[in-house]
Amino acid sequence: MTRSSKNDVAIVVAGQAGQGIQTIESILTKVLKRSGYHVFATKEYMSRIRGGSNSTLIRVGPDRTPANVDRIDILVPLDGAAIDHLAHRLSPDTLILGEREILATDREMVDLSFSAIAGEAGGKIYSNTVAIAALCGLLEGDLKVLEDYLSKHFARKGKAVVAGNVTAAQKGYRAGRELLSSGKIAFPLKKRAETADEILVSGGAAVALGAISGGCRFISAYPMSPGTAVLTYMAHQDSRFGIVVEQAEDEIAAVNMAIGAWYAGGRAMVTTSGGGFALMEEGVSLAGITESPLVVHIGQRPGPATGMATRTEQADLELAAYAGHGEFPRIIYAPGSVEEAFDLTHRAFDAADRYQVPVFVLTDQYFIDSYYCVPHLGAATAQVKDHFVLTPAGYKRYALTEDGISPRGIPGFGEGLVCVDSHEHTEEGHITEGIDLRNRMMEKRMGKMDLIVSDSVPPTLIGPEKYRVLVVCWGSNRHIAAEAVSLLGKDDIAVLHFSQVFPLPPETKDLILAADRTILVENNYTGQFARLLRGHAGIQIQHHIRQYDGRPFCSEALARKILRLARRGGSQ
Repeated sequence: MTRSSKNDVAIVVAGQAGQGIQTIESILTKVLKRSGYHVFATKEYMSRIRGGSNSTLIRVGPDRTPANVDRIDILVPLDGAAIDHLAHRLSPDTLILGEREILATDREMVDLSFSAIAGEAGGKIYSNTVAIAALCGLLEGDLKVLEDYLSKHFARKGKAVVAGNVTAAQKGYRAGRELLSSGKIAFPLKKRAETADEILVSGGAAVALGAISGGCRFISAYPMSPGTAVLTYMAHQDSRFGIVVEQAEDEIAAVNMAIGAWYAGGRAMVTTSGGGFALMEEGVSLAGITESPLVVHIGQRPGPATGMATRTEQADLELAAYAGHGEFPRIIYAPGSVEEAFDLTHRAFDAADRYQVPVFVLTDQYFIDSYYCVPHLGAATAQVKDHFVLTPAGYKRYALTEDGISPRGIPGFGEGLVCVDSHEHTEEGHITEGIDLRNRMMEKRMGKMDLIVSDSVPPTLIGPEKYRVLVVCWGSNRHIAAEAVSLLGKDDIAVLHFSQVFPLPPETKDLILAADRTILVENNYTGQFARLLRGHAGIQIQHHIRQYDGRPFCSEALARKILRLARRGGSQ
């Protein structure tokens, strides 16, 4: 079971819901990061509170490896079903570390009785702490960091619980170090001291922090996974940043509350998932004709209907792009990194305010529930600028202007009357059915698209500037596609990642058509971004790699598919 040197170690902890897998993930990632390792963590879990088979992948190493992989270097199964659940990912090199008596498996493994060691520390309740510590010992993590973290984490439960956890950690760490010193197991990894001071943040937290930095002071939602992660994070920050958090009775109420908040001068957001957003469409159209700013976060998951409530997919792109009756402008951002999630969510508030349109931040379960290690987010440079005006006497809310952007007033801020109407309206905001005025109002609203396009976020080219093969992706596939291409080691293959997917940035056509061969990677069945490229830019992508089983791509498998297409062509 000896391991040669490797850039990173992929650890998977697996078991039933309710066995504390998320606690292990939370503590282990933080301790290893503070010990000097870069970490990345992502999870897959079933839609149930107890039972089932869930797992968490944690990648540990000296360099950033923020992408999902199929490989398992160390498996810590907390029950027997976990091994069967992950059998297709196991290899002869996989170290299975656990209690043979509980697992009842004939596979080669290292029998380490977490519960017996925990009993020595005071009881089986400390078994997970033993497992965490054993992994820290195997990877030469810092025991003092682990002890300090456990002391703070369990402080509210009393001195006895803290002492029991610390003792369990010391014994588990010693067991891990003994395995390492035996010479049969080796995971040599370099540490980087500067990594200890980096931040560990989830995709959901990055969206929430971007909203806070963008001036969001009101969030309304009806809980729906995975979008709820943003709601709960902001609820924890409400008193610190003066945020009003409203769990509405349904999604219709949530979106209308947010529109009302913008009307009153507050910056607001709703967070939901595809099924919840379907109920918000009438409200989105209301924002369209009233020219109300609106920010909507959609955490995608597989449909139709309830689909697979805790899995991931990229199948709501067209829903966001075309939702609502009638025609009106909108913007859709799809961040591929936590840095982009922060920056683009911040940007969403400014764009919504500046152009008076709905702006969508489109993520998915994989991105929302994954944790990334980064030096910083953009808080130091983030600024908020309101775009409403002090209304004069005779103010016209929908004044016809050359650039299509009417001055937006706030009730009570100035002498003017701020009148809005969900019907077609005059410049003053009163209902009208006049043909000429209808045409001019439509042209005014849609004319904003020229400004929006000119202010687009360009796609990111990753790899050689002179490429023969171009792998196109959007949203959460950024890091996976980049690592997949990196694994190939080819100097003629690059990745083009889109973080603004609607409207398409002006650079789109030139960048894609510069390639001899194009491959589009996305997590849906029909190729929604491919259709958007064809319909809005006239670009026909040659080859497609699509996945729609509710799981994210793995970089190794994606690399193999890209290589086959780069050589021969065809779709996957």
